[in-house]
Amino acid sequence: MQNQQSNSIRTVVATGIGAAVIFVLMKFVAIPTGIPNTQVNVSIGFLALLGAVFGPVAAGLAVFIGHALNDFVTYGSPWWTWVIVDGLIGVAFGLAKNRLKIANGALSTAKLVWFNVYQIIVNFIGWVLLAPTGDIIIYHEPANKVYVQGVTTWIIDSISVAIIGTILLVLYSRTRTQRGSLKKER
Repeated sequence: MQNQQSNSIRTVVATGIGAAVIFVLMKFVAIPTGIPNTQVNVSIGFLALLGAVFGPVAAGLAVFIGHALNDFVTYGSPWWTWVIVDGLIGVAFGLAKNRLKIANGALSTAKLVWFNVYQIIVNFIGWVLLAPTGDIIIYHEPANKVYVQGVTTWIIDSISVAIIGTILLVLYSRTRTQRGSLKKER
């Protein structure tokens, strides 16, 4: 019971701090791409770390809240199709936690390659399939416009995770003690 309560407190704290960091990164470290309403999103690199360390609930909620707040402050109201897709991508990144086992400190090249193939597929499903289709169905946006935005976001977010996310994962794993690396002195 104590461990379960400790984990839920940890998840709530990670969600709040994660949402704040994501909001700040989306609001103040967004680099325009030239495609309307599409920018280089460095927060998704941080999201990869958040998901790998805290799991799907914290990552999904943090990016959902952070993205919704950013849209509200920047545009006056959230663009819900993209906010929801971002939340689903956060959940998917969090589902990689058990495969990466970053808390154990051993993050192999094979795990990093697997994660980057995984995140490219997740980003493709989210940004090329779900978000533009949602925009067409819900907001009646022109298909050519939203699919260009979606493909651009997929490519840029995949690169952002591959560079920023990989660097953060490697740096974080180096701060963890590898399981079985400590020996009792006699």
